[in-house]
Amino acid sequence: MSSNNQDITEQDLKGGSGPTGFLGSRSISRRKMLGSLAAGTVVLGVPGVAAAQEGGLGRRDGRGRVRGRDGRRNTGGSDGAAQTASAPGGATATSGSHTGSTGTRQFTRIFNGVDGFDDVDDELTTMLAKLGAPGGILDAKDSLDEGPIRLITEPELSANNANNPNHTAGTTFMGQFLDHDITRDAGSTLGRRTSLRRSTNLRSAQFDLDSVYGGDPTDSPQLYRPDDNILFRVETGGLFEDLPRNSQGQAIIADARNDENLMIAGIQVAFLKFHNAVVERVRTAADLDGDAAFAEARRIVTWHYQWLILHQFLPQFIGQALVNDILANGRQHYTTLVPTIPVEFQTAAYRFGHSMIRPSYRANLAGDKGEAFFGMVFDPSEFGKSDPGDMTGGCRAPRRFIGWQTFFDFGDGEVKPNKKIDTHLSTPLFQLPMGTIDSSRGEPIGPTSLATRNLLRHITWGIPSGQRVAELMGAPRLAANDLVDINEIVPRLAGETPLWLYILREADLIEDGRRLGPVGGRIVGEVFIGLLQMDPNSILNAGVEWSPTLPSRAGSGEFRMADMLTIAGVDPDTRGQ
Repeated sequence: MSSNNQDITEQDLKGGSGPTGFLGSRSISRRKMLGSLAAGTVVLGVPGVAAAQEGGLGRRDGRGRVRGRDGRRNTGGSDGAAQTASAPGGATATSGSHTGSTGTRQFTRIFNGVDGFDDVDDELTTMLAKLGAPGGILDAKDSLDEGPIRLITEPELSANNANNPNHTAGTTFMGQFLDHDITRDAGSTLGRRTSLRRSTNLRSAQFDLDSVYGGDPTDSPQLYRPDDNILFRVETGGLFEDLPRNSQGQAIIADARNDENLMIAGIQVAFLKFHNAVVERVRTAADLDGDAAFAEARRIVTWHYQWLILHQFLPQFIGQALVNDILANGRQHYTTLVPTIPVEFQTAAYRFGHSMIRPSYRANLAGDKGEAFFGMVFDPSEFGKSDPGDMTGGCRAPRRFIGWQTFFDFGDGEVKPNKKIDTHLSTPLFQLPMGTIDSSRGEPIGPTSLATRNLLRHITWGIPSGQRVAELMGAPRLAANDLVDINEIVPRLAGETPLWLYILREADLIEDGRRLGPVGGRIVGEVFIGLLQMDPNSILNAGVEWSPTLPSRAGSGEFRMADMLTIAGVDPDTRGQ
């Protein structure tokens, strides 16, 4: 069992004071407003909508939905997964099959044997495309013509896209980084029903930073310095650090998705530098080198990362009270004994972060020839340029680095907020750059609207409706008036809202968009905590009595994202801007 001073390489280091957590207060002020909301005009033309599921569809029921010849719906959620355990509500929670403790495995379900939210036909895919279309009810309709600076300084230009006082702008991209550490779908086709028996998750389903480390210096030598192979390769973009890149500009990293945008690329290279800094501390303080120094540094880095998850980011996502409840009273629904990723999490609950993305960002304060670099998160007019004016990743230029004081709180007043969790997505997300859409499996690109893609994923995995999941979890169900705008666009989904949309609306109504509500919060919380509980090397097992030992602004035993960035040497003071 570990002790508080297990990290012998840092036990005498001390830090100063710093920021505290964000919790905020509850509000249900929007429920009455939504009860009388009328739906607006929707843009109908959405190119590349995925085809409906092939095969005989049977007859329609009284609501116009397709039934099989036996009268049953065609979207049952049973996939023949291997191990199952009883779950509340008469459904089963499944752990699925796997290939070793951390190897490639299938996705699973929390609620096995439960029907998908609706039957699959051409009408459904068309309606989902309409629901997620540019200019539709999910589009925040940000005033992009006003430019990236005014969208930050004048919130009234994004009247449908309110700021979240509980989250800083970096929370979104750290959430994306966490997702890439535990899940990568390599076996499904957008909008076409796929059995979980054919699914593949290429990540380890553990918060172990395999998206950073690859295997190790022997398994992934291309990630490490040839002259000192326990240190990561880090290159320069002209002014500051950049990911290592090949002659075509492609990042040489363990997961290519971590170069999709400028912010996640910055987090990736910050973790490379964080590891390198910890290696040097281990060498100095513990007189270790080679494999022993690498293993000790990786443990220290991973445990501080897991501390950030459990003590900073998960409380922001779901609220400290729910974190405490799951830790004290156990998991009620995600009850597997094998660390796997359920599709209710992967396809619906954890996509809540898409609603938190701002339409524009200040990447840094002085990187653009001495001026601040502002840009839209994505801007179609910039796609394909060698140094685009938006936040697209995959490019190298002197101004393309992150000034982290915009994204995390360094106590200097420069930090900016996220957007609230609700059913509005920032307008640039309705025309994604091609580089953010994975076509490595040879499937068609499909729609470029992120909202439409999320909705079609519910067809892929046969995800139950939000109302059905709330019922199974014993959570309060949203009323019809809470979803009137969605139901007017897709009447056949009345009472059977796609889980992703349901979770966003639930967060908006019950938690004022500051954090997830009862259904979304518990799914995300139980998966996060469950993965840590099932990892024998995590801080909840091997480090059960451990607390952070690296320097922190808040003092001994604390650690925040700003502290990690400081140790990595990418903080504002180290940069001098």
